[in-house]
Amino acid sequence: MSRTLAAAILGLSLAALPTIGDAQSFQSGQPIMWGADEGVRTPTSLSLRGRAELTQGDSRIRADRVEAALSGGDLTRVEATGSVYFVTPEQTIRGDRAVYTPANDTIVLTGDVILTQGENVITGASLTYNTRTGTAQMGGGSNGRVQGVFYPQSGD
Repeated sequence: MSRTLAAAILGLSLAALPTIGDAQSFQSGQPIMWGADEGVRTPTSLSLRGRAELTQGDSRIRADRVEAALSGGDLTRVEATGSVYFVTPEQTIRGDRAVYTPANDTIVLTGDVILTQGENVITGASLTYNTRTGTAQMGGGSNGRVQGVFYPQSGD
């Protein structure tokens, strides 16, 4: 692929991608960087394969594959599959699959989900996380239960 074509695809893709981030760093208008071993952009989609990553500010989504749907130049949906990580300065969420919907600022992760925040850990089968409000809801894991370990903050 020529450098001019690659630069054009990068520019168009950055303009079309949504904000991705947590409640503290979620800001529309921030640039979004992306990278992958392979990328394809059409008028209705963006496909990233192999070490796919979208980064905005201090937040990042990383997976084996990322597929994004576009409508009129606006991103309507992002689906990440294979070793998915959603990372913010405060937490890391891991799952097998994630679907991000910009219209409601929601990312849904499924498949052996692990949410870590400092030393605190919660595990389950699914997690619905609102990137704007920071609200998270975990669904039961392989044994039908949500499990976690919480460490109280010391009063030093």
